[in-house]
Amino acid sequence: MTGLLTTAKALFQAAVDRADPAKALRAQLASSPLSPLPEGGRNVLLAVGKAAIPMMREALALIPDADQSLVITNPENYTEISGATVLCGSHPVPDEKSAAAGQAAIELARSLGPDDRLVALISGGGSALMVAPAPGLTLADKAAVNKLLLASGLEINEMNLIRQQLSDTKGGGMLRHAAPARVQAYILSDVIGDDLRAIASGPTVAPIGTRAQAREILQRAGIWDSAPNAVRTHLSMAEEVKETPPPAVNTLIGSNRHSLKAMMAAAAEYWSPKLVSHRLVGDVAEAAETVVKAAETAPKDKPVALIFGGETTVQLRGTGLGGRNQELALRVAKLGAERLGGDWLFLSGGTDGRDGPTDAAGGIATPATWQAIRTAGQDPDALLANNDSHAALKAADALLITGGTGTNVADVQVFLRLPD
Repeated sequence: MTGLLTTAKALFQAAVDRADPAKALRAQLASSPLSPLPEGGRNVLLAVGKAAIPMMREALALIPDADQSLVITNPENYTEISGATVLCGSHPVPDEKSAAAGQAAIELARSLGPDDRLVALISGGGSALMVAPAPGLTLADKAAVNKLLLASGLEINEMNLIRQQLSDTKGGGMLRHAAPARVQAYILSDVIGDDLRAIASGPTVAPIGTRAQAREILQRAGIWDSAPNAVRTHLSMAEEVKETPPPAVNTLIGSNRHSLKAMMAAAAEYWSPKLVSHRLVGDVAEAAETVVKAAETAPKDKPVALIFGGETTVQLRGTGLGGRNQELALRVAKLGAERLGGDWLFLSGGTDGRDGPTDAAGGIATPATWQAIRTAGQDPDALLANNDSHAALKAADALLITGGTGTNVADVQVFLRLPD
């Protein structure tokens, strides 16, 4: 399996490399340079998300006259940058540092005048890293809702619709704070389908929905009654009539689909690659079934590389530690041991290098993984039922560990099988 593992990791790296935020920003500014500002106008830079560090470094090199620069990123990717203030928030659940970062971003935006421009560099993770509760709400209220959302099984767009309605920065909030200054945003998408309103909860675009829609989603998911009283009160109020802010120019510079194409190209020399799905979303158990069914029907007379991309969801029924990619790999290990023959390997990883609140980017499954967990003295079925995929895969030496990658375009998966 050594060769399969080396190949799978190389394909994962190809996905990460294609999502390199510095290269993507450089290419965009080369093809479409920033327009001149009025005399005395300032360029002010704000980078938010897991890819904020490399995006800001590149922006400072390409926009040398920037007047102020603020970076908000996750602790794993933190590093100091000459010419910029770098702050860390918390992810996936916001904390006091996230709130401090959100306040710093608001103050930066409010300092702008009509001749100034906010250059916003946005990537995934910004929803939790930069927070500012809507009036009447506290950080504890937002954190409590975020925990409910992460365990709900809701899709990312539904989660972000709710987050926007509880925030003073999301859903166009930064536009309102920056007005009347112009806003130019460069966005690296971690959202399947690349809805700009959902990436980092859309600080520079219009909101996804309304308070009433947020309320309906929480009720449908069965978590309305568990939300804090202040949140239920806020979402039950009449819709606010807000002054329409000046429109931003929002430009998408990278996405999951670009990375999947890079994986296909990298596999093509020695493998028969197939892009099975660029929307591997929804419940992780259903996603595992999708992967195994595709493997069952793939040709068996040539080396096959099945490529997937997306962002699944996990319904938390236990108290274990893991993430959606690790649980997907564990479920494929179980189904594959039951239904697949031959030499095969499956890898699922988050392109940001972190899967859930763990040190892993994802997980790896082979025909031997399920039994290896048992051999290590663990019960894989019990661990799976407890959402303890990290412990299960660690017992089988099947974790994908990469460290922070400095980018984030959701998740990618590859299934490799050698011919019979």
